[in-house]
Amino acid sequence: MKKLIIVFALLFAVKSIAQKNPEKKLGVWYAFGGTHKVSEKIDLKTQAQFRFFDIASDMQQLMLRFGGNYKINNTFSAYLGYAYFNTDATFDAKGGDANEQRILEDLNINYKHSKFGVSHRFRFEQRLFKKNTQHWFRYNFGLNHPISEKLSGYIYNEVFLNFKGDTFSQNWFGIGVKHKLSNAIKLQLGYHNISLKGGTNFNRVITGIILSTNHTKK
Repeated sequence: MKKLIIVFALLFAVKSIAQKNPEKKLGVWYAFGGTHKVSEKIDLKTQAQFRFFDIASDMQQLMLRFGGNYKINNTFSAYLGYAYFNTDATFDAKGGDANEQRILEDLNINYKHSKFGVSHRFRFEQRLFKKNTQHWFRYNFGLNHPISEKLSGYIYNEVFLNFKGDTFSQNWFGIGVKHKLSNAIKLQLGYHNISLKGGTNFNRVITGIILSTNHTKK
């Protein structure tokens, strides 16, 4: 019962936030994230996101990402990855598609503080467009905390900086819950806000599945 109350409270909060920005529709991101352990030091990471302007009828962006994460020690890890984006910037209309490829390099710092899980991610991106290349830096700070044996809450904030032109580009803020179905599968439900320079805001619901596999076990 406690879990249902938390989920309904989150959905009500998302609805209330969306109503404060009537000029923007409440979109949904359907997400998949996979972590596949192949050795004591190396994990393969797979991600896919289907980002919609609304519930499911007007896709804004497709994101596919793949990479490898190297565990330096229990606190530090490094990631190298590739991402593909297909974006339709036109709402409620066909056309405007644009393809983008990205190379990503991350430094991750993860540790515990009391019952809180604390994460810092420093990401450099080379964004490869058809006519130019852009270099971006992103910093993500996150917290997570157990609510029950199978349920946990999380919150994060991420700043985007562009090395060309105006430095500050956008800010992402998110909050939500994850439910552990098994040692391999978790479900996610959360609220995600995108705040662009100039004051434009987009409100999104994120719902997804997280898969963890261990290929070192015989």
